Amino acid sequence: MNYCTHCGTSLRTGIPEGDDRPRHICDSCGTIHYQNPKLIAGCIPVWQDRILLCKRAIEPRLGYWTLPAGFMELGETLPDAARREAREEANIEVELDSVYTIFSLPHISQVYVFFRAHMLEERYSAGSETLEARLFREDEIPWTEISFETVYRSLRLFFADRKQGSYAFRLETIAPDQRRMRGG
Repeated sequence: MNYCTHCGTSLRTGIPEGDDRPRHICDSCGTIHYQNPKLIAGCIPVWQDRILLCKRAIEPRLGYWTLPAGFMELGETLPDAARREAREEANIEVELDSVYTIFSLPHISQVYVFFRAHMLEERYSAGSETLEARLFREDEIPWTEISFETVYRSLRLFFADRKQGSYAFRLETIAPDQRRMRGG
């Protein structure tokens, strides 16, 4: 960040009084610009014994399979964002169950939140950021073509929990050296 979004003056980087980390500071109007992690909201959409996945039509990980998820917008709740992403990426309506996984990725300043969800009907199609949408049984999932570690882990946990008959909430941190592949 080079210029203040409030007054347009050049910024400096420094540690404000009472703070513990560098921030962008405007000496002209006194604004301290805080940068915070991005929230990604999504869901694990289920229809009977299958999970809906979307093949990405955009980078990063173009052509890889993912769960419907994306950046939360201002003014949205987490559930609203997860439902919107399901509509945008797969043209589906879902009923959300509980929050299932939360993954912190501090090395890229992102937090992923996935809900368990049930599709309201077996109707779906590729959205504008999706090449293909498809329902998969566990044995059909293209595990080597999953886009992000957060998606891979959520799916593995989901299938393990489903076999046990109960779903446990998971809160994890993923460091760069813990990732099975590139990306979140």
